[in-house]
Amino acid sequence: VSTFGLLIAKMNGARVIITSSSDEKLEQAKRLGADEGINYRSTPEWHREVRRLTDGAGADHILEIGGQDTFARSQQSLALHGRLSIIGGVSGFTGELSFIEILGRMATVQGIFVGSRDMFLAMNQAISLHRMKPPIDRVFPFDQTPEAYRHLASGGHFGKIVIAMDA
Repeated sequence: VSTFGLLIAKMNGARVIITSSSDEKLEQAKRLGADEGINYRSTPEWHREVRRLTDGAGADHILEIGGQDTFARSQQSLALHGRLSIIGGVSGFTGELSFIEILGRMATVQGIFVGSRDMFLAMNQAISLHRMKPPIDRVFPFDQTPEAYRHLASGGHFGKIVIAMDA
C-alpha cells in the first residue's frame, strides 16, 4: 500500500514525505521518488519533523497505514484543511480521534477500504498511461505459497510479493 501510495502521489505531482522504521526502506522509497524520509524509530516525534519539513504547514494528505501506533502523530502532522485517509491498521485498529487536532485544522478524516469498480478502472488507466512499475520484492513459485506469506508477515519486504501461477 505504501509504495503504491508513493507512486500514485508522485504520478500526480505531489511532494512526498514517507515514514518507515527502516533506513534501508527509506532509501528505497527515495529511489522511487520520495522527497523526504523519516525513520519513526530514530525520530519518535516524527510529526514535528513533518512540520519542520513543510515549514510548519503540515501535510495536505496523509495515508494512515500504521494504525493505532501512528494515528495520533498523523493527526498532529496534518495541515490546515488536510485530509487523513485511514487505509490500514498494521498495529491495530483502536485509536483516539483528537477532536482538537481535527477541528483546529478543519481536517477531513476518511476511511478507505475498497473503491468502486469505476475507481479501479481509472486507477488502472492511470497506471498504464504513466507506465507505472511497482517494485517487486520477490517472486515465489506457487508451491512456496506458505513461504511467501511468511515473508509478507516478516515485514522485511519492500514492494510487492508475487506468487507465480504455473501455466
